[in-house]
Amino acid sequence: MTDENENNKNDKPNDRPESTVLRRGLAIVAGKLIIGAAGLLTGVRAIWSGTTPKAEQTLYFANHTSHGDFVLLWATLPPDLRALTRPVAGQDYWMASKVRQFIGADVFNALMIRRDGSGQGDNPVEQMKEALEGGDSLIMFPEGTRNTGDEILLPLKSGLFHLARACPSVRLVPVWIENLKRVLPKGTLVPIPLACTVRFGTPIVLAEGEDKNTFIARARAAMLDLRPEYDRNDKAEGAAS
Repeated sequence: MTDENENNKNDKPNDRPESTVLRRGLAIVAGKLIIGAAGLLTGVRAIWSGTTPKAEQTLYFANHTSHGDFVLLWATLPPDLRALTRPVAGQDYWMASKVRQFIGADVFNALMIRRDGSGQGDNPVEQMKEALEGGDSLIMFPEGTRNTGDEILLPLKSGLFHLARACPSVRLVPVWIENLKRVLPKGTLVPIPLACTVRFGTPIVLAEGEDKNTFIARARAAMLDLRPEYDRNDKAEGAAS
């Protein structure tokens, strides 16, 4: 009887098959609700210029102004690509509560990375490299942090270059997310309904012998070239890191 009781204690509800099936079902429903809410609040539409949605392993690299960026990009992918694509997300934000953890891990199957600069845990670039080598497509933000200031685009980190060099067969698709910063400003809990657009550009390729700075500059230019005409100006756009 003692052994049986111990086994029952160790049989946690979340480990039971029926609990796993229920969790997956809830994740599917939550995903559909999130996609519906994104469409309702932002009227989001995807514009594919220079490329088309393809069932090929892809690294989407986009500008980052809001916690909702990867939600919008993920929502605009066709369902078959959505199922294969994992957003790269900050562990500190998405693991901060049970609800966020469920959305990040179960709904989006996000690749959680540490951003606290402590040096503890896995190297973020290595984590992304391993995910790509495992066959996943990824959504990443090469600025490395949210752009909450007035700059159009922060300097890009070198991680994109290292991934391009380590995984040459992966498509590298630049993306520009338009208007989301105005829909969900920093510190705002209630989104402001505005039309948003996710623009997918022509894939770029790391040229043979191309150095880091040249590649990063090209990647940055590919992102900025996707901005709509009204959003273009003569402000200095900074240099790549």
